Amino acid sequence: MSELTSVLLTGAIVLAVVLHLAWLARASRNRAKAAFAADEAAIRAVIADAIDASDGTAGVDTWAGSWNGERAQVRTIVDTLATRKLPTRWLSVSITEPVAVPGIFDMMMRPGSPTTFSNFDHLEHTLPKTAAFPDDAVLRTNRKGVVFPQDVIAAHAGIFAEGRAKELLITPKGVRIVWLLAQADRARYGVFRQAAFGDARLDPALLEELLAAASSLRQAINQRERQAA
Repeated sequence: MSELTSVLLTGAIVLAVVLHLAWLARASRNRAKAAFAADEAAIRAVIADAIDASDGTAGVDTWAGSWNGERAQVRTIVDTLATRKLPTRWLSVSITEPVAVPGIFDMMMRPGSPTTFSNFDHLEHTLPKTAAFPDDAVLRTNRKGVVFPQDVIAAHAGIFAEGRAKELLITPKGVRIVWLLAQADRARYGVFRQAAFGDARLDPALLEELLAAASSLRQAINQRERQAA
């Protein structure tokens, strides 16, 4: 093979690789756009006035609107922390209305590693819990000595028996439930280091269920406070 032929062949191979990488990047962008549009459609099926409230944080998409007369927020979060075996996609659903609690109440299921969606690891005080809570739940707060209506909270935390609910956060500003949507495809992540979640999409029925759970818990806590007053 002549030197010129060798150079031309090498150039052709390099060009083919560059074009293939460009095609992969374009295909990835198209898949991301389609997935975002599908998520947005599912959210607007439940929260008709939802708007894109994302702040540009990589891997985090946020929508805000109103549900049954209450302010609501839906967020999807791709967690790629190195401490996890596989990247994980979380769904965070919140009712952002006042709650009659004296501080932060954070229930995390099976806490074992840091998360990108929660400040649970930064809360200094662990709460004793009643037997009504799941065995794998750990309760924390930001204020030592505060008392929360654990009987009311536990009575409205049945959704955590399903195994995919990860966190229940209650603050004076609202109630949030975090749910495991999907884990990345093991083979694709192992070979290409890509956090691909296949056909995992938001289900309007799931959104409705989580919003209803957060709303009913908030209302029950506020009702208990009014009765106590």
